[in-house]
Amino acid sequence: METASLAELFPNTSATTTAGANSVEDLGSDDFLALMVAQLENQDPTSPMDNMQFIAQLAQFGTVSGVQELNEGFSSLAAAMSGNQALQAASLVGRDVVTDTNVGTLREGIDADGEPAAILDATVDFDGAASGGTLYVQDMTGRLVFSTALPPADGELKVRWDGRDNQGTLMPAGQYRISAEALVNGQNQGVSVYAHQQVQSVAVEGATGEVTLELVGGDEVTIDEVKAFL
Repeated sequence: METASLAELFPNTSATTTAGANSVEDLGSDDFLALMVAQLENQDPTSPMDNMQFIAQLAQFGTVSGVQELNEGFSSLAAAMSGNQALQAASLVGRDVVTDTNVGTLREGIDADGEPAAILDATVDFDGAASGGTLYVQDMTGRLVFSTALPPADGELKVRWDGRDNQGTLMPAGQYRISAEALVNGQNQGVSVYAHQQVQSVAVEGATGEVTLELVGGDEVTIDEVKAFL
């Protein structure tokens, strides 16, 4: 009686079995070990298993066990990373972020003296040296409500609007569009403006781990869409 190998005990029947049947690769480490023990118990004592064949099957068992442990390890790592990402995302609530939009929300805040005030912060990107410029604030109907001169700057310039129009009247809270021109070599040219927006809440997609930020004003952005955290 010749020693039966695993391939002989479980021949390849893919041509005759239905889809979804388990193969040797589908076995868990416990199943694989039980089969090896059964094979050793039922081998012919006068013709024991070849040493090289036995070592090869042990190596196969080690591969199955190792892959199973690796999959379990990756599952644990993914769960830990998802939980850590959720904690990090939660810490963003109340912070300001910079996104690729010039629409910001006028809201209650604290001025430089620590007093309550209406604020709308933004960053003007001069993209180089400018001898000055002009900042414009429009409501969402397109009406210009405020404008002011900007100082000379090289690169990015942070600006703050206190919510008052050119007559000094406090404007209602809500969304406003910020734009700017830079004075370069005596010529005015439009430049990019990025409004600062406050994070109101966060959501983490369980399946993908993607973090979505809900901003004051109702906009939603993903982490990848944030240019900077303030």
